[in-house]
Amino acid sequence: MYQRITQQIGKLYVGQDELVLGTLTALFSHGHVLIESVPGLGKTLFVRTLGKVLGCQFGRIQFTADLMPSDITGAPVFDMKESEFRFHPGPVFTQLLLADEINRSPAKTHAALLEIMQEYRVTIDGVSHEVPRPFLVLATQNPLESEGTYNLPEAQLDRFMFKLIIDYPSSQQEAEILRMHSLQIDLNKRLHDEIETVTSPQEIREIIALCGQVRIDDALVDYINSLVRLTRNWPSLHIGASPRAGIALMQSARTLAAFGGRDYATPDDVVEVVLPALRHRVQLTAEAEVEGRRVDEELTSLIRSVEVPRS
Repeated sequence: MYQRITQQIGKLYVGQDELVLGTLTALFSHGHVLIESVPGLGKTLFVRTLGKVLGCQFGRIQFTADLMPSDITGAPVFDMKESEFRFHPGPVFTQLLLADEINRSPAKTHAALLEIMQEYRVTIDGVSHEVPRPFLVLATQNPLESEGTYNLPEAQLDRFMFKLIIDYPSSQQEAEILRMHSLQIDLNKRLHDEIETVTSPQEIREIIALCGQVRIDDALVDYINSLVRLTRNWPSLHIGASPRAGIALMQSARTLAAFGGRDYATPDDVVEVVLPALRHRVQLTAEAEVEGRRVDEELTSLIRSVEVPRS
């Protein structure tokens, strides 16, 4: 399944292997993804292509300073014919949602989205409305422009399974992008003509359930627990990772093992997702920031300090 999905995505979207793998791992692990990248790297193209390949609905919300919670969740609208209020669903009622520049909206608006990511439902006037499953949010934030933005607090960052940092493509990949997307062919036509739908929301839900059955030995559970707990005592870290980080590591390691055709997870599966699963959940001390240390470098040192369990 993983090979079939990536093969179809590769017909329109070049490179960014970490984004593709991280997004699919989060999707099949009941997670969501925070993407930090400069504009123009094709995130919308990627999500639209992914929606066509998976047979899922696609939606996009551009977060702005005046965006209100009801603009994304929907609100009751008075029906003149029936003389009653009816709930009008907002753009969040989709399956793959691109929340573009989430940190440009006020805290109450992205808090509303983050609550839906956790609860998979919108509650209006005491009535709950469930969002369709599978439900994956890819939220983006631009690292270069800080004016007019609101930083996500640690408790809300913790809701994201992964934080992916996407850089510019390589020279060869960028040349391939220029050749592929400079022909002025309508994207809707290309999605219709060139991309095949290889699965369905029902099959995705079944695969998510199967991923949850991948075995993880007790020694590997202890390894994950040691990594997470060590972040709370690491000298250069002011804030360590929460237990939710350990759950994210367990779920994503299971999914990576399933992608590899195995019914058991290995330490390599865990190590592969430690950085995206922990980098937004820890915070450097003031001294470490002054010294110019980076979170990824500290986490890499932390991983090397923990003994890897032998099978």
